[in-house]
Amino acid sequence: MELQEAKQQFIDTWGALGSEWGINKSVAQVHALLLSASNPMSTDEIMEKLVISRGNANMSIRQLIDYGIVYKKHIAGDRKEYFVAEKEVLKWAMKIAVMRKQKELDPVMDILKDISQNTEKDQTAEGKEFHKTVKDIQNLTDQLETIANKIFNTSGGDLLIKLIKLMM
Repeated sequence: MELQEAKQQFIDTWGALGSEWGINKSVAQVHALLLSASNPMSTDEIMEKLVISRGNANMSIRQLIDYGIVYKKHIAGDRKEYFVAEKEVLKWAMKIAVMRKQKELDPVMDILKDISQNTEKDQTAEGKEFHKTVKDIQNLTDQLETIANKIFNTSGGDLLIKLIKLMM
């Protein structure tokens, strides 16, 4: 398999995986393209390579910048904006994990807290059983949050990076 063919397969696969994980296919493909690129790429180059519209390219790039896994790169003498992906896998994986925690775990925790408070006074057998179930789930999510905060809130996630490297 030639390099360009392998890169295209990587981009296609990353896009499909992104869709499975709830990430827009184009966002995942732009990320894969920038990960596989040896030089910074302009929006025009991204559009051409992935055959996507300017709007789609810009929205995908913006989302990746918001995640903190793609950066703008200015090239002297060129007015275009160029983009590069964070190449250190553990760094961008950490940033995605933090973002997913904020987007997925935190709202669930808020809802569980509300449900728990609202069902606490129900003294029926069914009410007590449901309240216990919600509290058990709430305790688990609280423990997961504590672990996540300890891992992610060390300077730049250095603790997790060191632990993973130690295990490798």
